[in-house]
Amino acid sequence: MNTHPPKGSSDSPQVSEKTWYQLSTEETLARLQTTEQGINAEEATQRLQQYGPNALPEKKRKSAFLRFIAHFNDVLIYILLAAAALKFIMAHWVDTIIILAVAVINALIGYIQENSAEKSLKSIQNMLSSRALVIRDGTTQTIDADQLVPGDIVQLRPGDKIPADLRLISAHNLRVEEAILTGESTVVEKHTQPIANEVMIGDRSNLLFSGTTISAGTATGVVIATGPATELGHINQMMSNIDVQRTPLLVQIDRLGKAIFGLILIMMVFLFIFSFVLRDMPLGELLISLISLAVASVPEGLPAIISIILSLGVQTMARKRAIIRKLPTVETLGSMTVICSDKTGTLTMNEMTVKAVLLAEGNYRVEGESYEPVGQIVEESTGKKPDLAHSPVLAKFITAVELCNDSQLVKDSKGHWGITGGPTEGALKVLAAKADYKLDDVRQLDKIPFDSQYKYMATCHQVNGENQIFLTGAPDVLFSLCQYEMTSQGVVAFRRDLWETEMARYARQGLRMVAAAYKTATADQTTLDHSDLQQEMVFIGIAGMMDPPRPEAIEAIARCQKAGIRVKMITGDHQETAMAIGVMLGIGNSTDSVTGYELEHMDDRQLAAAALHYDIFARTSPEHKLRLVKALQDKGEVVGMTGDGVNDAPALKQADVGIAMGIKGTEVTKEAADMVLTDDNFATIANAVEEGRRVYDNLKKTILFLLPTNLAQGLLIVIAILVGAVIPLTPIQILWMNMATSTTLSFGLAFEPGEKGMMSRKPRAPGSSVLDGHGIWRIGFVGILIACSAFLLEAYMQPRGYSTEFIRTVLLQTLVTAQWVYMFNCRVTDRFPIGRAMFVNKGLWLVTGVLILLQLAIIYLPIMNTLFGTAPLPAYYWGITLLIGIMIFVIVEIEKFVIARFVKR
Repeated sequence: MNTHPPKGSSDSPQVSEKTWYQLSTEETLARLQTTEQGINAEEATQRLQQYGPNALPEKKRKSAFLRFIAHFNDVLIYILLAAAALKFIMAHWVDTIIILAVAVINALIGYIQENSAEKSLKSIQNMLSSRALVIRDGTTQTIDADQLVPGDIVQLRPGDKIPADLRLISAHNLRVEEAILTGESTVVEKHTQPIANEVMIGDRSNLLFSGTTISAGTATGVVIATGPATELGHINQMMSNIDVQRTPLLVQIDRLGKAIFGLILIMMVFLFIFSFVLRDMPLGELLISLISLAVASVPEGLPAIISIILSLGVQTMARKRAIIRKLPTVETLGSMTVICSDKTGTLTMNEMTVKAVLLAEGNYRVEGESYEPVGQIVEESTGKKPDLAHSPVLAKFITAVELCNDSQLVKDSKGHWGITGGPTEGALKVLAAKADYKLDDVRQLDKIPFDSQYKYMATCHQVNGENQIFLTGAPDVLFSLCQYEMTSQGVVAFRRDLWETEMARYARQGLRMVAAAYKTATADQTTLDHSDLQQEMVFIGIAGMMDPPRPEAIEAIARCQKAGIRVKMITGDHQETAMAIGVMLGIGNSTDSVTGYELEHMDDRQLAAAALHYDIFARTSPEHKLRLVKALQDKGEVVGMTGDGVNDAPALKQADVGIAMGIKGTEVTKEAADMVLTDDNFATIANAVEEGRRVYDNLKKTILFLLPTNLAQGLLIVIAILVGAVIPLTPIQILWMNMATSTTLSFGLAFEPGEKGMMSRKPRAPGSSVLDGHGIWRIGFVGILIACSAFLLEAYMQPRGYSTEFIRTVLLQTLVTAQWVYMFNCRVTDRFPIGRAMFVNKGLWLVTGVLILLQLAIIYLPIMNTLFGTAPLPAYYWGITLLIGIMIFVIVEIEKFVIARFVKR
C-alpha cells in the first residue's frame, strides 16, 4: 500500500485542490490510506523507507583547518606572504619569521572571531520530540519519534512536545503553545472541523505542528508530514539556503584592501622598470627595496585594530544588556536603516493587562502596564476612583472575574510579579487585585472548566451564604446565553445591539474582550451543568485587555526615527491589534497594514513595494518575514530583524543584524542571531545603534590615523629608490611601526566617546565608502607631510657621517612621534582637539605611556638593537622629533580649519 507524499513534498498531488486543513478527518485518513487504528508494522517500515526518518538533515561543515586557511584569502595577506617568500629565498631568516608571524596572527584573529559552528540548525533539531505515543496495529505503543511516518496515529497529552505535523482527529479542550512558530502571544485553541477558506499558518486551527507544545487538553492526530516536510523542516531548509551576510564594514575593508593592493602593484612595477631597466640597479638590492615598499604600504595592524575597537564595543554593549555574537555586528548596528521588530515581548510587555471595563452604568479605565497589581480603576467620564460599596455592578463584575478563574497571582523572590495559568485569566486576576475588593465568606461548590468547544468557564460559589453561578468567556457566546443585564437600577432586559456597538469601538483600539455574567442559584444547588447556564443568566460587563506597549519602547522608537531609522512591526498577531499597538508606539505608518495572506499572493515586485510602503505586517509566516527582509535588502536597506521564536530564525539569519530575545527567545533564534538582548527590550536596540555609530566613527578615525603613516613610509622608500639613497627603514622596522606602535596608538582612539548629535544624523548611505573624498585628501596630505619631514631630516643627517643604523633609528623615532601627535588631530574630525574633553579619554594617556616604553626598549635595549638594526639615541633627538611632530600637528589643524569653513563637503 502506497501513501501520497505529505504536504511539503515536491511531488505532492492535489486532492480537489485542497490542503490538509481543508479536508475532513475522513478525507484525511482516506488520503493517507490509514484508519484510527493506525497502520501495521510492515506498512510503517515501507513508509519509513519511502519518506525517511522523522529528523532534520544536517549540513556538512568545513573542517577547522580549512576554515583557518580561508582567513589567508586576502589581497593584503598575499603581499605579506610574497614578501616572506622572497626573504626566505634570500636567506633573511629573522625577517621571514616576523613577516609570517604577522600573517598568522591576522588569520588567527579572524578565525577566533568567526562563528565557528552553524549551531542554529542543530538547535532546531533539538526542538524535535524524542518519543511519541502512537497507535499501530490497533494497540498503543511508545516509539522513537524519528520512526514516525505519514499515516501514523499519535496521541497527545498536556505538556507533550508535538513530534510531527498532524491533522487532528479528535480534541478535547485542546490548547497549544505555538509562539515559537507563529509569534502569537496567546495559546491557540484547536478543533477538528475542516476550514473552507485559504488561511495562514497561525489560523490553521485543526493542525498541530512539530516542535510546538500542548498547553492543555488531550488530542489524537494523524501524521501528515515528517522531517524535512514539516513546517519546522521548511524553516530548517530556509536557514540552510541562506548565505552568510557580509557586513558593510567588511565589504568596505575588502574594497580598501584591493585599492591598496592595486596602488602597491603599480608602484612596484614602475620602480622595478625604473631602477632595474633604466638605472641598472642590482637585483638583490632592488628586491630588498621593493619588499620594504610592500611591507611599508600594507597596514598589517588594521585587522587587529578593527578587532580591538569592535571588541571594546562588544564589552560596552554587554554592559547595556546587548550580547554581540559576531564582532562586525557592532559596526553594522550603526548603519541600520530599517529595524523589523516582533511585537510581543519586544515592543510590548508580553503581559496581558486589562485596560478597560465596560458596564451598563458606564465604562472604566484601568491603569497599570504589567502583572504587578498596581494601578487605579477610574471612571472614564470623570476620572474619579469609584467606591465599590456604592458601585454594585462594578463590584459584581470584580467578584465574577475573581472567582470564575483558575489562575494565581504570584511574586517571586526578586519581587517580580507573575501569574500561573493562562494570560487571559491572569489579567482578570490582576484586575481583581487592583480593585482590592474583599470577599470574606466564599466557598466554591462546583465548576465547569474552560473548554474550547464552549468558549466559557463557569463556577458555582457560595458567597456570604448565597449560592451564585459565575460565567466568563467569549462575549458572543455569553450574548447568546444571557436574557438580562445588570444595571445600577437593577436587572433589565439584555440589549445586545448596544453591547456589540460598544465592544466594537474598543476592539478597534486593539483590545481583546472577555465577558462576565452571573445568576443566583437555589440554596440546595451544589453541582453545575451546562444546562444551568441556558436560562436566567444576567450579563454584567466586558473586560477589554491587551498586551500593552513598553513605555521605554515608545521613546526608543522615537529616537530611532529621529536617527533616520524606520521601524516596522512584523507580527503573527491579528491586524487590528497590531495597528492599534503601532499607533500607541508611534510607528510611522500605523494607520494602514498588510497581512500575511495578502503577502502570500504578491509577486516579488509587489512585495518589494509593500515592504517599503507599510510599517505594520500582521498574521505573517516565517517565509513572509524572510521575503520581507530580502525585499528590503534588495532595495538597498541595511536591515535589523528581531525575534524570539523558531519562526523568526530564517529572517534573523538573513538580516544584516539578527537580534534575538535573551529571556523568552529559543536557542534556535539565539544561535541564528548576531545580537542577543538580555532584557528583551526594544530600547536596548536603540542604545546599541548609538554605540554602533560611535564605534564606526572611531573606526573611521583609526583608518584616517593609520593610513597616512603607511603612505609616509612608502613614499620615503620610493623617494630613496628614485634618488638612489639608502633605504630609510628595513622591513622589520616597518613591521615594528605597523604592528607595535600603530596598534598601540590606535587603541587610544577606540576609547573616544561618541560625538554630539550622533543620533540626529541620518544613517550613512548603503554602500558608501569608509573613506570619502575628504578622507582620501587627509590621508594624502598628512602622508606627504610626514614623508617630507622625515626625508628632509634624513637628507640633513646623511652627509654628516652618521651610521645607517643611527639614521634609521632617528627616522623611526620621527615617524612614531609624528604618528603619536597626529593621533590627537584624529580625535575629532572638524574641531580643535585639545581641551578638557581630551582628559576624559584615559586611553590616550595609557597608550602614550606604553608607546614610550616600547620606544625606549627598541632604542636602548641591546637585544632589540641587534634584532631590529637600531642604535641608541642621545636625549635631545627626542626633543627634535617632538618638535617636528608639533609642527605637523599645527599644519593639520590649519588644514582642518580651512576645510571645515571654506570647503563644501
